[in-house]
Amino acid sequence: MGDVARSVAEGRPHTFPADTGARMGHCGLVLGLVHRWPSPLLEGRLRARYERFLAEVRLADGRTVRAHCVNPGRMEGMIVEGARVWLSESPNPGRALRFTWELVELDGRLVGANTSLPNALVRTVLEHRLVPGFEDLTRVIPEQRFGRGHRADFRLETRRGAHWVEVKNCHLVYPDGLGYFPDSASERATQHVEALARRVQRGDRATVLFTLQRDDARGLRPSALHAPDFARAVRRAARLGVGFRALRFLPTLEGISLLDEVPVEVHRYAVEPLVEWSRAFDDTSGWVRKDGRIAGRSVT
Repeated sequence: MGDVARSVAEGRPHTFPADTGARMGHCGLVLGLVHRWPSPLLEGRLRARYERFLAEVRLADGRTVRAHCVNPGRMEGMIVEGARVWLSESPNPGRALRFTWELVELDGRLVGANTSLPNALVRTVLEHRLVPGFEDLTRVIPEQRFGRGHRADFRLETRRGAHWVEVKNCHLVYPDGLGYFPDSASERATQHVEALARRVQRGDRATVLFTLQRDDARGLRPSALHAPDFARAVRRAARLGVGFRALRFLPTLEGISLLDEVPVEVHRYAVEPLVEWSRAFDDTSGWVRKDGRIAGRSVT
């Protein structure tokens, strides 16, 4: 059993070898930094999230702006009025929304808010072979269709054949120190897992790679509270040989760094504690609809 597998099996985070930084430096990356903000982020205070994909932010210079909220989920526990947030600004003058919501400060910790970023993080990790288990890949191909109506985030060409990789971003961490994905029912995520299981049955390899854009999770679970169908699909897929792994990243105002790998727990567990933890976040979840009503506030 390798170091990563041993750490994961024992429920411990796996910190990557000391030479990872050197290898990253050789690849043009600096001290674990796998994504650098192209320009300084703008600090502000969150005023509201509305129509799911829009955020109203009051910047430190006094301007109130609309920002793109690149997150289709409930963002459970993240919609804290008055919280410090950081936006990126597009250099494209023709873009409808110049600003994108990138980070939020929760309990003194920076958490990534942009769910389009994990694919770029994972692509860098894969292309530079920064985590064990992908050493035999020869090519990383993004956005590959397979089966009927399915598209994988990546198809890896390896010396042992095709290896399909699906990326899922997790932001929600409960008091037990575990990340839970997703934070709402997701038929799409369930279908992705089922499609990967079918590829494995045909002889390919497949992995669901979760990204945690925060540094406080000691592991990750598929959420049987928010998405019981997804949790069941994960258990079935794991029995068939689909891999489930989770990488922890550290967001900073400089960029995002790869920290380590944490275990993914696919087995059944009691959901009762999650109910109260989720309810505690009802007032800091969801978005304001056009009609003024709140959507996505509670799952219980």
